[in-house]
Amino acid sequence: MSAEFGGRTGRQGKISQWLRGRRPKEAVGDDGREALLLAAAGVGLPLAPAAYPTADFRCSCDRVGCPTPARHPLSFAWQTQSTTDRGQIERWARHQPQANFITATGMVHDVLDVPLDVGREALERLLDAGIEVGPVAESDDGRLLFFTLTRGTPEDEDEWWPCELDCHPETMDEHPGLRWHCRGSYVLVPPARLPGDNQSVHWVRGLEHPLPDPLTLLEVLTDACARYIGEEPDHANAAWPSRR
Repeated sequence: MSAEFGGRTGRQGKISQWLRGRRPKEAVGDDGREALLLAAAGVGLPLAPAAYPTADFRCSCDRVGCPTPARHPLSFAWQTQSTTDRGQIERWARHQPQANFITATGMVHDVLDVPLDVGREALERLLDAGIEVGPVAESDDGRLLFFTLTRGTPEDEDEWWPCELDCHPETMDEHPGLRWHCRGSYVLVPPARLPGDNQSVHWVRGLEHPLPDPLTLLEVLTDACARYIGEEPDHANAAWPSRR
């Protein structure tokens, strides 16, 4: 799948053209959610249904004091459930019209997750330097998500990079800097709703941009995060997924 993401033609180009060709009411209306989910699956992002915010800004799950309201999968089997199958995603989207969706990282793509202000500064620096930046999503709870190729694939088990606690969704509040979502982790995929008035996760750079190698972004992101948390950057260790 990595090869499909590496170029500017092929499936991504078709998805990009398809999205641009949608009528405005389809892009932003009731059908916009399903169209964007299918576009994400169409370029290889594996998806699974997730919880959603209720009217009182709580989580739709029945967990008392849910630590990640509206940000977690519905099923404990989300890693095996995640799919790019168009028919299955259409059924989920139509049968669960309020549900958010997560995308499982570490199979096709990783996500470098940074504080919003840091991410905006880093994105400007990366673009000014002519560095290829892939899709980027903004979360209104204060994070910017850089979608990249994964550092390993299921076909090459020894090269998989497992996700450690510094980037697992359940421990995000403990790690305010750079979080590297890879094997064993997930993020919300746009469009997604968060607890609060008009809070969401949305694309700021779309899926027409090919996924870059995460190492091409890492130095700029770690520099920006180091200044954010008041530390000297350590490129050898900052948010580096350890190998098992």
